Parts: sequence; structure tokens; C-alpha cells
Amino acid sequence: MKITLAVAGLAALALGASAAQAQEKVTLQLKWVAQAQFAGYFVAKDKGFYKDAGLDVTIKAGGPDIGPEQVIAGGGADVIVDWLPAALAAREKGVPLVNIAQPFKKSGLMLTCRKDTGIKDPAGFKDKTLGVWFYGNEYPFLSWMSTLGLKTDGSAGGVKVLKQGFNVDPLLQKQADCISTMTYNEYWQVIEAGVKADDLVVFKYEDQGVATLEDGLYVMEDKLKDAKFVETMAKFVKASMKGWDYARANAGEAVKIVLANDTTGAQTEGHQTTMMGEVNKLTEGSDGSLDEAAYKRTVGTLMKGGSDPVITKEPAGAYSHAVTDKAKM
Repeated sequence: MKITLAVAGLAALALGASAAQAQEKVTLQLKWVAQAQFAGYFVAKDKGFYKDAGLDVTIKAGGPDIGPEQVIAGGGADVIVDWLPAALAAREKGVPLVNIAQPFKKSGLMLTCRKDTGIKDPAGFKDKTLGVWFYGNEYPFLSWMSTLGLKTDGSAGGVKVLKQGFNVDPLLQKQADCISTMTYNEYWQVIEAGVKADDLVVFKYEDQGVATLEDGLYVMEDKLKDAKFVETMAKFVKASMKGWDYARANAGEAVKIVLANDTTGAQTEGHQTTMMGEVNKLTEGSDGSLDEAAYKRTVGTLMKGGSDPVITKEPAGAYSHAVTDKAKM
């Protein structure tokens, strides 16, 4: 009897080991640090959605010195979260990124200005100092300024670009008239710093007709030739979208999951709760599929750069529906 139980125990261990080995490993590189902007992925991991799909997912946080495009090009990730402008710019420079899914349906990018600068509309940007994020985030801004006919070299009649850190200090300290903000993050940092909403003027890129797609999922093009990889990514996308659906339905729980994954200790529950509510507005209605009209709008915006466009020609093969089509089956 003891021998039988021992054999049974060994068999169970063997089955457990086999099941563990069967889990397909996937590494996801985020665009920024752990926060509600990426809640769907953390929720999918925490709630076991990835595990149920047969995936062992590692989520790598980003940061100011981490470029997702470089990470995946160097083999440090299987899939990354990136903005389409940065991905297309990288593709034109030789990093063949392909959008396989688009969880964020809307853009959250804005320019937030102090009302006391006298800026009432985009024409008021002339001869003003505007804070801009770089590391790939500057592309939508540069395209917008080109559309407005405003030079960004600091010359008279144009705008002076302040290379903005990932904080709101330039606006609070009046080093810039306007700064880059997201609807779900930096805008609320300004408010939390004591500035009243009535003392601000906000320009959403969506409202200006120059919004570009943000927070899509990207892989290297050659990987999509492997049917097994496409199948794995389909499982990943399907489980991730389940995570986003759960985050919208259970925002409070999603915030706690995000905070549990914050290794910086810098996030607060109050700010992440606000962020979660705003991010949920951007993912609402998305099934993960890329909207080709939104893609074409982004490409058109990026090519309107006069003598210095973000991309010089319309890209070919920069997106694929293969993964999301399979995820829906």
C-alpha cells in the first residue's frame, strides 16, 4: 500500500512537472513603470488568465532609460507595449516592428497650459515654451506643430521646445507655458499639486485631429512567420483583453493588483484610482483589433512633417490582423 501511494505521489509530481513545462513562456516589455496604464496585463497575470491559457508571462516594467523598441530588437522581450508613432519611426530605421493588437482605442495625449499665459487656442502657441517628452513620445507633437506651421527650433514665430522630464515641474515652476500630459496621469499630478482645473487650458490631441494610436502590442516581423508564435500571441492577446475587461468591471481590485506590482513604491492608491478610471475610458469598446482607419490617420499625421516628417513614406506590413483574428476564434 505504501509503495502504491509512493508511486502515485511520484506520478502526480511528474504530471505537475509536465504541466509546468507545458506553460509557454512569454515576456512582455512595458513602455513605462507599473501603473494602471498597464492594468489589463497585471490583472490577467494575477487572476490566472494567462495561466489558464497555458502561458507563463513575465511582465517587465519600463522606465526613462528603457526603450521597448531596443529591448525587443535585442531579444529581451517577445512582445512590447508601444505607441504607433515610435514603432513606425523605429520600423523605418530598420527595426521591423508589427502591430498585432490595439487594446487602447483612443488617445490620452494632451498639452496642458497655464491659463495665465494667454493661450486660448493652438494659434497661441506661437513664441511660447512647450514641454515635450522625447524617447519616441515627441513624434505626435512634432507632427502637430508641422500641421500648424510652427517651427520647433526656437526661432521667432515658432515654439521653443523644452525637453520635458517625466514630471510636471516645468508647468508648476513656470519654466514652460504648456507641458505634455496624459488624460490619466500627468494632468492629475498638476491638479494634485494644488492647481485648479479652471486655471488650466487643455488641448487633447484627439480634438485637434492629430491623435495617434497609443499602447498597442508589437512583435518583430519575422516572428509572425512561425504559426506556433502566432498561436501563442493569440492566447496572450485574448487573455490580456480579458484582463482589461476585468479591470473595467472591477477598477478598485485592479488598482490593488497594480500597486502590488509597483516596485518603485512611488505610486499612491488615490492617483492610481484616478488613472484607472481614465484608462478604462481609452480601452472601452476595444476587442484588441487594430482599427485600420485610425492606423491610416496616424500614418497621415506622421507624414505631415514638411522637410522633416516623422516617417518619409507609407509603411508596408506594419500591422497584422493574424493574431487578433485567431484570438477571436
